[in-house]
Amino acid sequence: MTTMNMTPPMSAAEYLFAPRKDHRGWSTPSEAARIFFILAMIVSGWWSWQLAEGNVIVFLCLLMLISTPLLSVGWWLISLISSNYEPKVLTESVNNVDKSKKLPLHSFRKP
Repeated sequence: MTTMNMTPPMSAAEYLFAPRKDHRGWSTPSEAARIFFILAMIVSGWWSWQLAEGNVIVFLCLLMLISTPLLSVGWWLISLISSNYEPKVLTESVNNVDKSKKLPLHSFRKP
């Protein structure tokens, strides 16, 4: 009989705001940050397109102008909330990574 490493279920807030660790131990954005990026880009894109009146260059400039501060402030607020949660693994397979393997030569970032 095999025993599986079962983790207790997460609450919705923990699922959304807990930072994620990848296979190298680096922090990656939380689910809330990923969802916020998609929503912010859709809303910024829609609003920019309305203001640009079909001009693609103006649309791209407005999109960058609007989305940059919106994303910065939103991600900052999400990081404040995320600091109250313990990091979780990105996927369960991260627990199965062989830690004895060496990192590639081009990997200079520290975990």
